[in-house]
Amino acid sequence: MQGFFVAGPFDDGDPVTGHYYEMASDDPARPQVWGYTAALSYAPGETLRLHAMSSAPSARLTIQRDGLLPRTVLETTIPTRFAATPADCSVTGCGWPVAFETTIPPDWPTGVYAFTLAVDGHESRGMFVLKPARPTAKLALILATGTWCAYNDWGGSNHYQGLTGASGQDFAGEVSLLRPWAKGFVRWPEDAPRIPHASPPLTRPRYPHMDYARANGISKKYASSGWAAFERPFVLWCEGQGIALDYYTQHDLHSAPGFLDGYARAVIVGHDEYWTWEMRDHLDGWLDRGGQLARFGGNFFWQTRLSADLTTQTCYKTRAEAEDPLGATDRLTSYWDHPQAGRPGVATMGLTGSMGVYAGWSRCAAHGAGGFTLYRPDHWSLRGTGLGYGDVLGRASKIFGYEVDGIDYETRQGLPYPVDPALKGELTIVALSLATTLAHSTGPEDADPFIGSLDAEEVAFTKYGKVTPETLGLASRGNGCMAEYRRGRGAVFNAGSCEWVAGLIARETPVETVTRNILLGEWQ
Repeated sequence: MQGFFVAGPFDDGDPVTGHYYEMASDDPARPQVWGYTAALSYAPGETLRLHAMSSAPSARLTIQRDGLLPRTVLETTIPTRFAATPADCSVTGCGWPVAFETTIPPDWPTGVYAFTLAVDGHESRGMFVLKPARPTAKLALILATGTWCAYNDWGGSNHYQGLTGASGQDFAGEVSLLRPWAKGFVRWPEDAPRIPHASPPLTRPRYPHMDYARANGISKKYASSGWAAFERPFVLWCEGQGIALDYYTQHDLHSAPGFLDGYARAVIVGHDEYWTWEMRDHLDGWLDRGGQLARFGGNFFWQTRLSADLTTQTCYKTRAEAEDPLGATDRLTSYWDHPQAGRPGVATMGLTGSMGVYAGWSRCAAHGAGGFTLYRPDHWSLRGTGLGYGDVLGRASKIFGYEVDGIDYETRQGLPYPVDPALKGELTIVALSLATTLAHSTGPEDADPFIGSLDAEEVAFTKYGKVTPETLGLASRGNGCMAEYRRGRGAVFNAGSCEWVAGLIARETPVETVTRNILLGEWQ
């Protein structure tokens, strides 16, 4: 293990199935410094509070607005001291003292701000979001902070693996924001791989990003979520195109949704998996009043809850019926498509994660299209691409992956039409490709112990009440779509794939053209 990474008590040493994580040392003499902000987002005039602990009596603090041209707004030295870190900090928070606070001045522009804490022998990074005091751009970027929280594994537990439960090896149903961000969530190393790849047939699937993470001492979830994985590449592309954005979080959408009324159009990017009931209520209301959402993201899947102070996120997932205190209500933190929730994902987004999920990794459509196969090339979103029926948008850069959103459909005269009764308006499928929850294999030699058949079985049981060959087939035969969804007086253009940003990173011209059409063009 490198740096401050430690093996979990049941770690098997495998980069994919193993459990390791970053954690502060309990040795007060070991050089170290860590920090987190008291809130996820701030506005100018509010008090930024930084909680920190260190082996040294002082630490160097640098705060910088991240972007194509990073802007340093503060460099100072702050007093620090050693503080113990609770073993359950990923669930209850670190409880470190406030080491620095300042009133945010009005001339700091909206954006994501990265801070670096440094002492001799160690440095660490954190971040916070600065909202505008009033709209300054035409587009509001809503950062997928529910998913950031779900994947952050600093301290040992997240919504995927953990140190909780009777056995001490269960994922956490509750996770805290009051801890550092895992290494890789704020910035990536230049050579870090993205997720989608194709393992050769008849071999055991591998996950190069997880191999890289364990070998290089960064979080195994670095490529799955966080600012650096999806939103940051999108923002860098937008800044290079002269496209201005105002920044908000899903937590703001949950608690203070009035900001949306200042915008005709909002944007969501990347891995967009975890939402509260309130987030959906507020987005639905804005859409019905005429708002337009450009979503370049995938995997709309889990219902969550947030504590009143917004610092604890709850999601019991497949254990919700048994363990969630609200497991007998429609607020159970399971799939949005769980029958008990009574609020299918397609009602808000037009598409849903449980209709496809995986593409381009493991043995899940790993040798598929790589991009979106076009069915309606005359749609306004494709204007200027030069592509036609049957062409594949984003094939070269593999924008279709690693988790996608789709819908049940039927084909008539070569065109797909949605057949989901939960839609609240007209959905036009522009493009689609196949996806699956089932990692197929021919035997133990090429079986995947990470995904395998478990996800397909969970979807089958949750949506259809039992696991049979029929329901397993329904759960595992899916797709991901690009679709225009008209709801109320508003609309969602849903490019339902986490990896859309791969096309912008690669500067694949048709993907850039479609992105500009959706962000800046008339929706007609």
